[in-house]
Amino acid sequence: MSYVVAVEPVLPGNVYAQEAITDVVGPLVTPDPARITLLRRLHASAGVDHRHLVLPLEEYAGLHSLGATNAVFVREGALLAERACRRALAAAGLEPGDVDHVFATSVTGVAAPSLDVLLAEPLGLRSDVRRTPSFGLGCAGGAGGLARVHDHLLGRPSDVSLLVSVELCSLTLQHGDASTANVVASGLFGDGAAAAVVVGAAHPLARAEPGDGAPRQAAGRRRRTATVVDTRSRLYPGTTGALGWEVRDTGFAIVLSAGLPDLLRAHLLADVKSLLAEHDLTPAEVPTWVVHAGGPRVIDAVRDALGLPEDAVRESRASLACAGNLSSASVLDVLARTLAHSDAPPGSPAVLMAFGPGVSCELVLLNLGDR
Repeated sequence: MSYVVAVEPVLPGNVYAQEAITDVVGPLVTPDPARITLLRRLHASAGVDHRHLVLPLEEYAGLHSLGATNAVFVREGALLAERACRRALAAAGLEPGDVDHVFATSVTGVAAPSLDVLLAEPLGLRSDVRRTPSFGLGCAGGAGGLARVHDHLLGRPSDVSLLVSVELCSLTLQHGDASTANVVASGLFGDGAAAAVVVGAAHPLARAEPGDGAPRQAAGRRRRTATVVDTRSRLYPGTTGALGWEVRDTGFAIVLSAGLPDLLRAHLLADVKSLLAEHDLTPAEVPTWVVHAGGPRVIDAVRDALGLPEDAVRESRASLACAGNLSSASVLDVLARTLAHSDAPPGSPAVLMAFGPGVSCELVLLNLGDR
């Protein structure tokens, strides 16, 4: 097993109401009044109240090329990721030099050296830190990253792993593209980062009791943790054209099929049952669900496929409303909210899930720790 001892999301300081973003972004996407009307309707129904943007809203009118947007990604993404890592390590009671392995994931920009390298010196990581940079997992990157960190720690149970996600989705806005996919994306995705500290079973924090240096909340109660029990990855055949990017001179143009919710309704229950059955569990015995805030229709599809009450996806709705879909950082934001607010008994199971290009599904079975 491995142990999630801290999860810390970080959002940029430029925060805007959804309506304000709609007013500025609409004319950038299309001058067509009919498409503007559609855009306003889709933005209003996205389940988003506010979004945090890496740049002031007025600066997006000047971004027209992949080179320009990616330069912002490299500069600002590294800074945002560093903030998330510092907060997560502080919450875990660890120093950057304690980190043995970094898994960095993003799908909204590219960097070589990769983001984990750009983080290393400013953050203070050791020069022998092991690194796993990832591009392409998309919105599944937070869940898939947690699963791959877990794999690493099974083989190196004394290690500390740092999972970091940074997504600057606003930089992928395509000017003059009135396609429904771009219109939907322009109202759904936000910017943010998240970091999680995960330790192996032989690390002292895996066994720490209150008073033993275990991470604590400011009020003095122990910070709730989670044990990673098992993971599953699933690729759905014939769906490679349903979700992802078309890379253009103008940047990353989203590929987004309207059929994704139906795909989840058709397949998700069987995938979840398969994971749980190996641990003598059924969906009805799982009190906590950590669902990627992919949008209202995605959240609805998960709820309906698994037969969950609306309260089971409360934290996903809250994450979406406060920040939009943060791509790979989204499910980590939902996990942080869940660990902060859940009243589920210690040791009770939870299932974390996210979906990305492939189409892929990443599932992580957790046990919730004490508080």
